[in-house]
Amino acid sequence: MKIIYMGTPDFAVPALKRLNDVDKYEVCAVFTQPDKPKGRKMIMTPPDVKVCANELGIPVYQPDTFKDGKALEIINSYEPDVIVVAAYGKILPKAVLDAPKFGCVNIHGSILPKYRGAAPIQQSVLNGDKVTGVTAMQMDVGLDTGDILMVKQTEIGENETSGELFDRLAELGGDLIVETLEKLENGEIIPVKQDETLASHTSKIDKSYCPIDFSKSAQEIHNQIRGLNPWPVAITKILGKNVKIFSSRVCTKGGSEGTIISINPLMVACGSGSIEIIELQPEGKKRMTSEAFLAGHRLNVGDIIGE
Repeated sequence: MKIIYMGTPDFAVPALKRLNDVDKYEVCAVFTQPDKPKGRKMIMTPPDVKVCANELGIPVYQPDTFKDGKALEIINSYEPDVIVVAAYGKILPKAVLDAPKFGCVNIHGSILPKYRGAAPIQQSVLNGDKVTGVTAMQMDVGLDTGDILMVKQTEIGENETSGELFDRLAELGGDLIVETLEKLENGEIIPVKQDETLASHTSKIDKSYCPIDFSKSAQEIHNQIRGLNPWPVAITKILGKNVKIFSSRVCTKGGSEGTIISINPLMVACGSGSIEIIELQPEGKKRMTSEAFLAGHRLNVGDIIGE
């Protein structure tokens, strides 16, 4: 089976590697987003998928657009049996979707139709979901609306961050796409239409999600902290300065919201319950434990943070 692979970030790397390792599959080309400037020095940086494809010796294409037909010409020249897509970040026109024998199969980081869109993994953690998974979907012209081919589920850990879940689902997606293509090729899959009444959508996560509101419950704040780790990271004010909060634990002890109710360990009261702050990063400093932070900052029980 000849495969063209389309993906951009690190989420899409494990599936590319898995497909490349299967002898009966030939990943003949990779499409990914153009290199972009990153960091304070704005150094042009290739996408993770491009780096991986170069290491595997697979030709890489980085079209700015599919509207001029040039990308389609390249695709047709390879005569692929299927196009596999994972977090590519571009809308594919119908002509591309229809080009391969088996069409385009997308690996999506949720159990569709829940969490269509840009940030399904973070959203599942932010919402405190107990279960999530990856879906192999037959792409159509809608946004994550195509027929479901296969699904793999997994439980979300109580303290698992979106970054940790991201890595697990990326590996699970690699397993899923290999199984899906084998069953698709053998005619063993009956596509299932998505139930539109169960559909939900996610938008991109940005820094507007970061400020912690201690009037919310401890569980909501804990979900916010782990859902925004590793980016863009939940934030609050301690001693008048911004502090990023990377990890926490839910506690039952209560108090006046935003008030420090313990120093050892560092616990802050919420609208209901409290959270223990485990790892944080003061403005202009390195990430550290709360114990290390307290060694250099004078805080007392009764102090209020977040103001």
